[in-house]
Amino acid sequence: MAAREGFFARVDHASEALRWTTSSRAVFSGGNQIELLRGGDMLFPAMHQAIGGALHEIWLASYIFDDDAAGLGMAAALCAAARRGVRVRVVVDGFGSLHALAALRKQFEPAGVGLAVFRPVHGWWSWFVPGQLRRLHQKLCVVDGQIGFVGGINLIDDRHDQRHGWSDAPRLDYAVRLCGPVVQPVEQTARAMWTRAWFGRDWRGEVREIARSSQPVRKARRLLRRLRIVRRRQARGVTPRTLQPMQAAFLVRDNLRQRRSIERSYIDALRSAEQRIDLVSAYFYPGLEFRRALTQAAQRGVRVRLLLQGKVDYRFAALAAQAVYDEMLAQGVRIYEYTPAFLHAKVACVDTRWATVGSSNIDPLSLLVNLEANVAVRDAGFVATLAEALECDFAASAEITASPPLAGWRRWLRRGLVASVARLYLRAAGATGRY
Repeated sequence: MAAREGFFARVDHASEALRWTTSSRAVFSGGNQIELLRGGDMLFPAMHQAIGGALHEIWLASYIFDDDAAGLGMAAALCAAARRGVRVRVVVDGFGSLHALAALRKQFEPAGVGLAVFRPVHGWWSWFVPGQLRRLHQKLCVVDGQIGFVGGINLIDDRHDQRHGWSDAPRLDYAVRLCGPVVQPVEQTARAMWTRAWFGRDWRGEVREIARSSQPVRKARRLLRRLRIVRRRQARGVTPRTLQPMQAAFLVRDNLRQRRSIERSYIDALRSAEQRIDLVSAYFYPGLEFRRALTQAAQRGVRVRLLLQGKVDYRFAALAAQAVYDEMLAQGVRIYEYTPAFLHAKVACVDTRWATVGSSNIDPLSLLVNLEANVAVRDAGFVATLAEALECDFAASAEITASPPLAGWRRWLRRGLVASVARLYLRAAGATGRY
């Protein structure tokens, strides 16, 4: 009996590991360890420590991998790992990391670090390539399949902005350090990004390794049979195992089954809110369903607070956010603007039971176009930690009680302009579906 229970436990684990890739909603796992990291000042030392202890392989994906001191320091750590025999694979976005690619190749190639560029940009003509507007916006790192990092922090100094130069105050951003079952889908995603950018060369190498193993086809058939057993057992009404703390789900936005997984996860949490919603987003221009979830929560008595950019990096992005201020404020949503430094965070807390940290903004680019990655957490302790950090961020911000004074026709003209530009961009990017 014990052997049978152990068998089903192992099959449950295999089924769970595969199920998240085909689900359009969050698939939670239990038994995780999740640590909140504020800014590069906390994230980078944690990554250096994990990379320094790597034994087998490192997978890393980032929108920006800069050639400043922070970026080159991370590159040096990856090179040191590769020189001691660790397999290191890095994929960066061809636009976000464009200006650092030469410096990265100079460091990586002699050390044996594999560098893949996702949708490279060679000149203005590159933007006419289909799908070129869909960028790799994820920030992922996995070491030995045991330690993972997910968040909104690029590999660039917090006090350095590629457009605005250096500043005294670090930008506001968050990430998480992960251990436990939730690390597996993070690694699968980083591998997939590498494969897509490398045009299948790394995948073919892995296939050759599998072909050398003893009985790969028989093993695959045996796994499929086990998964069928699990499905039949679940169909007979067997109660699934209870998830242990900490519960977490890895969410991606891709162009396959999970086109709107991050957005759905947010909306589900907003609709179930009873006490509070604290949402932080660098770029904020939500779709109709998202706006309704926020305003309806405020109307039923939930305290809804938004923390948005006060120090603006892209003027049009600020214009887009301000276009919905009137609607939000009229329905009881409170809006704050963060002014001490640039705001780049993408996090949220709902009540005392749900939180998310990741790379996805609440705008059309993140929710319909770019490749994004978030972690959703159902754990009172983690939610309390994030909520405490956000209280400090809100306290350092200015509350907006009214949108900028504009005549009625100018206000509607601004909103129409933002909507038209967003619609054109989404059409050019090939995004489908209502927003």
